[in-house]
Amino acid sequence: VRLQVQNVEKPLYRGTFHCFQSIIKQESAFGLYKGIGSPMMGLTFINALVFGVQGNTLRALGKDTPLNQFLAGSAAGAIQCVICCPMELAKTRMQLQGTGEYKLKMKNYKNSLDCLIKIYQKEGLRGINRGMVSTFIRETPSFGFYFLTYDCMTRYLGCEAEDNYVIPKLLFSGGMSGIVSWLSTYPMDVIKSRLQADGVGGVTQYNGILDCVRKSYREEGWRVFTRGLTSTLLRAFPVNAATFATVTVFLMYMKSEDSLPECEPGPVIHQPSSL
Repeated sequence: VRLQVQNVEKPLYRGTFHCFQSIIKQESAFGLYKGIGSPMMGLTFINALVFGVQGNTLRALGKDTPLNQFLAGSAAGAIQCVICCPMELAKTRMQLQGTGEYKLKMKNYKNSLDCLIKIYQKEGLRGINRGMVSTFIRETPSFGFYFLTYDCMTRYLGCEAEDNYVIPKLLFSGGMSGIVSWLSTYPMDVIKSRLQADGVGGVTQYNGILDCVRKSYREEGWRVFTRGLTSTLLRAFPVNAATFATVTVFLMYMKSEDSLPECEPGPVIHQPSSL
């Protein structure tokens, strides 16, 4: 977020590693965890929605094909925007608060919840949903590629429950899925971050998505749409490796012979992978 929204005329950070070093040096190690409250509150519900909607949509579509995997993932990505957008708004505002300060001189927000309450009091529901359209444009195809890549990877690697190397295979498949999903829509993430950070200093720069794209490109060129990509990919692999592997292993356990058969919802889609 810091790399995506920094002023090109007076950049604070030269790159991912310099940003990492500067935050620790100027704000202590706690600076790296600014805004953590928002993901902690929202990610549980987001993942529950994503995997629940994807699984049920795939069952409703009937056939387990690559296209249906993409469509089911896209549906999941679209629905979770309702939680994702306000969560990321609070996260972005909290992460930008007190940039370069060891002790905050002015603290606009006490925590993520306080941030959302104050935005609501000042701007109403529209303020809480700032960046919703850009989040929707980013998340819908991104989650489609997310689940499609995971399905293809698990099939290609032959992930089976009895395989001794099933966990490493699942971790690798999940990590690669995260990387592909972020690469597919990353420029829109830059736009979303800029729109959600807009107005933090009291000055509003952008009138909408197209205006943000035009101004960003005019001032910084095409490279602006890759700002912060390295740090995003470094985060994407371990996070999504852990997420997908945990969900898959849990479902494998629940569907094992020891689990109750009546707990299985609807018709089961049989496929060669562990999914």
